[in-house]
Amino acid sequence: MRPCFYIFLFISLFICLTLATANHQRTTINEKIACLIVHNNVRAGVGLQPLVWSKKLTKYARSYAEKRRADCQLKHSGSRWYGENIFWGSGKIWSMTQAARDWAGEKASYHYSSNSCDSGKMCGHYTQIVWRDTTKVGCAKVACDNNKGIFITCNYHPPGNYIGERPY
Repeated sequence: MRPCFYIFLFISLFICLTLATANHQRTTINEKIACLIVHNNVRAGVGLQPLVWSKKLTKYARSYAEKRRADCQLKHSGSRWYGENIFWGSGKIWSMTQAARDWAGEKASYHYSSNSCDSGKMCGHYTQIVWRDTTKVGCAKVACDNNKGIFITCNYHPPGNYIGERPY
């Protein structure tokens, strides 16, 4: 009877540890660098200076991502001080780099001459990435509760996307 107890205890402990860490998303230095490279390649394409990674913005992004963990809704934080791009993907394999590539892909829908997006398309994530005055970025991701997907947010300082102004 005792061996069964230890097997049960081991399995229970394994399940608890698995569940406790399943929603925790560690951001590696390599993922930060890859995400920053995507941002800076997009900016270089329009002749802008590169962004630098900000610990302060990353802390803000992480704090807000944690608030979205329970519902995984695509809601902006409402910060007056930072620009913000948000992303949601189903499953568990989304990275900040993939989110940045998705936002950068909106370039195809942006028209500099009219400073507008194609009808029915988004391009504000792209214009935030290439906002001329923005110098810093920080991003974070969380795995949402109940396998609702991955929530990713990047914050930018100074913010961009001022109505009526071109990004560069």
